[in-house]
Parts: sequence; structure tokens; C-alpha cells
Amino acid sequence: MRRKEHRHCLRGRAFWGTLLVSVLMVVTGTFGLSGCSQGGASSTLQPYALPYDQKALEPFISQKTFEFHYGKHYQGYVDKTNELLRGSSLAQLPLEEIMKQTATSPDKVALFNNAAQAWNHEFFWKSLKPGGAKPGGELLKKIQASFGSLDSLKRLLLDASLAQFGSGWAWLVLEGDTLKVVKTGNADNPLLHGQVPLLTIDVWEHAYYLDYQNRRGDYVKAIIDNLLNWDFAAANLPKS
Repeated sequence: MRRKEHRHCLRGRAFWGTLLVSVLMVVTGTFGLSGCSQGGASSTLQPYALPYDQKALEPFISQKTFEFHYGKHYQGYVDKTNELLRGSSLAQLPLEEIMKQTATSPDKVALFNNAAQAWNHEFFWKSLKPGGAKPGGELLKKIQASFGSLDSLKRLLLDASLAQFGSGWAWLVLEGDTLKVVKTGNADNPLLHGQVPLLTIDVWEHAYYLDYQNRRGDYVKAIIDNLLNWDFAAANLPKS
């Protein structure tokens, strides 16, 4: 009996010893886990989890458009960014920092374009809210001080969206202590120009063509009047 008990004890020790080694290997990154590079501290970019259903923005943005926009275009940017980051020392950095560090690197153009588009799209999803919201508090004060009225700001957002030739974005930003409306082309964004983005509107054709064809103005006006998340914009104001 004692020999059997001794063997059971040894087996138990071996089991717990193996388990301990396995845990240590996982913690130290020796195992190639999903989202980590072998032995490194890098992580895999995950798509933003929407806080609303993909049909929640109807009738202004259809479920079909959202499925293509979020599930194909945005997911494509996320996947390509992960592919280009594989084995790179940049992989351990936040997406915003990756974008900043690659913006002026000729050999990192593809990585910048995909990382910045992933960042821009996530910001766009957050800039939308089913049913919209009205600005108030400090944000409304800044809107009135910078533009005179909310209606004036809305007109400037529409004008910037229509004036952006080709693909790009219209933004409400904070520059110093003043709010401004700016536009950027392709994957560019205000963070790279020392501005604080508060809201954005995607004016790439894939954002609206299934619903509005070439009527970009109708699409933008529908977002401005019905879907802009002013609570998100207020939350992006730097805390004084």
C-alpha cells in the first residue's frame, strides 16, 4: 500500500509540476498563443465591438450597407494591419501610436494606410448613435463660441463633406481652444496635425453608395440631422 501511495504521490507531483511549467510558459509567452507573437509582447488588433445592432441606424444607413462597410471594408483594414504588423516591433504599440510612427515613413505606407483606416473607422462607429443626441454643456458653449450656432456648424460639416474630392473624412476638431471643421483625404486624420478629433463623417463611397449612389450630400445630411453622437464628441473634449 505504501508503495502504491508513493507512486500516486509521485504522479501527483509530476502532474502539478507539468501544469506549473505550462502556466509559466503561457505567462512568459513561450507558447505561440492567438494574439501574441512567439516569445514576444505583441498583440493582435481586434475589430471594435459595436454598441448597437447593424440595423439600428436604419433608415439612414441600411443594414446591408453596414454589413459591407463594417464586415468587409473595416474588417479588411484590421486584418491587413495585423498581417503587416506580424513580426514587427511596432506590434506591441497602441493603434494610435502605430499610425503616428508610420505616417511619414515611405517604407511603411501600406501599414499607415491600413492602421489609420482602422482607427478612423472605429472613430466613425463611435461618432454614430441611433436616434442621435443633442449637444449640451461645455460642448454647446464651444460650438456657439466657435460657429455662432449649431446650425452653422452643421452647414460647415456638410460643406466640408461635399468639398472633399474623392475619398476622405469630414471632422469636428478642437485646435487650441477653438472648434473647427476640417476635411482629410484617404487615411489622413487630425491627430497627425496636432488637432483633437471630436466627431467624424466617412465620405468614402463605400460608406453610402448602396443606399445613396452618388448623392453624398443626402447621406451626409441624414447623418448630421439624425445620427451624430454629440455625447461622444463631448467626451473627447480634454478635461480642464
